Amino acid sequence: MGHPSKVGKEAGHYAARSATSSRAALGGSGAGRYAAAPPNLSTASFTAGALDASPKERKPDMDPAWPRCLEHLEAEYPADEVQTWLRPLHADWRGENLTLYAPNAFVVDTVRERYLDRIRELLAHYGGPLTVQLTVGSAPRAAAAGREPGSAPPLPPPLVRAEAADYQGHVDPAYTFANFVEGRSNQLGKSAAMQVAQNPGRRDYNPLLLYGGTGLGKTHLMHAAGNLMRMQNPGMRVLYLRSEQFFSAMMKALQEKSMEQFKRQFQTVDALLIDDIQFFAGKTTTQEEFFHTFNALFDGNQQIILTCDRYPREVENLEPRLKSRLGWGLSVAIEPPDFETRAAILTAKAEARQIALPEDVALLIAKRMRSNVRDLEGALNTLAARANFLGRPITAEFAQETLRDLLRAQQQAISIPNIQKAVADYYQLRMADLLSKRRTRSLARPRQVAMALSKELTEHSLPEIGDAFGGRDHTTVLHGCRVIRELMLTDGKLREDWDKLLRKLTE
Repeated sequence: MGHPSKVGKEAGHYAARSATSSRAALGGSGAGRYAAAPPNLSTASFTAGALDASPKERKPDMDPAWPRCLEHLEAEYPADEVQTWLRPLHADWRGENLTLYAPNAFVVDTVRERYLDRIRELLAHYGGPLTVQLTVGSAPRAAAAGREPGSAPPLPPPLVRAEAADYQGHVDPAYTFANFVEGRSNQLGKSAAMQVAQNPGRRDYNPLLLYGGTGLGKTHLMHAAGNLMRMQNPGMRVLYLRSEQFFSAMMKALQEKSMEQFKRQFQTVDALLIDDIQFFAGKTTTQEEFFHTFNALFDGNQQIILTCDRYPREVENLEPRLKSRLGWGLSVAIEPPDFETRAAILTAKAEARQIALPEDVALLIAKRMRSNVRDLEGALNTLAARANFLGRPITAEFAQETLRDLLRAQQQAISIPNIQKAVADYYQLRMADLLSKRRTRSLARPRQVAMALSKELTEHSLPEIGDAFGGRDHTTVLHGCRVIRELMLTDGKLREDWDKLLRKLTE
């Protein structure tokens, strides 16, 4: 238990706290098919290279081929991708054949779709095997002990405990998977949340961590998972709360000397859902209690679902042992919605509230507002309220008039100068160098990134963007945008840079 001075310090942090505000999501399929697929459908075999050596002639350097391949992949892809999809793989050699064991079919399908070709190339380069096989399970020689991801076979869903928890969670029934608008930016998050809700307590999904900026749908997915778990098992006790509520409950228990009751309250539920865990940063006593709660739930095969406003390893003043545990399960980024998803969200929200929103108005708002779902809902609410008050239909002209200040604020927040400054700061360049005529690679690539972001996030024409970048021709801007778009398909570091800048500019 923490020293009283620490408790007082944390209370001060709590009182002074202000509200806090995404990598492009990996493509994924609906989780339903993963849950239903028989084991033999989760296995995929691939030829890794044309090696003629027989098993008896296997090269002595083939055993290190997979570790070398993994090191190379770590240099090519963003750290969170490697942690989520590649680190959980365990290698097992059989002659010229390599089997990569994944913790679940979700990982198998993603690795097969996104990384297998590159894995095959690297393994062939390092001495091959002839065949690479992906399958669900644990490597025969992997240690059964410990809690590393993928090191233990999946465990069955938790049984409902006889004792009733003192505190019943407030899972909002309004948030379901059915009314969650899916798009490229959140597809993987939705699939992961559905998979967890259908198979609660499995260690390869425990904890599920959804991270990204404010207003992107993390809380919706968390509630949807809780509702689905309760629907499938009405007796299941699902506790949802914000991190501030966990802190407040702990403080009250300390003051009333009722910590045993506090522990029972949180450690006897079947699923614990906590929003915005970045709030735990710098609060030593809170982190200590959550650490013990996490261990008790994990050891008891109880599901943990968490959200954070950034990748947990980027959260300062969060204990390393806690960061490590947050990486045991599945971490998924939720990104700002793209144009099509923003339009679909507006249309769905309008239909749910029986608001007559013409398609051209939905497209107009989606084009001009790029930040998050919450801002889109705010714009729709403002539009509907004014239309109802004045008795006027919602048209493009009416929307422009009503949302004039809001749209202007969006444009001012994301301007070409702001983009240029963000890119210069990110790459540690002087603004004068970024806008100069010099074409060295260290300047040309960041300059192209800034041009592409300007095209993506503002309504300026190509000639206007060119003028803002030292009077460049519009064809130069177009070429730079195409280069960045093509490179992001293969260059993991560039894609990570893009996603971080996009998140910074749109939050």
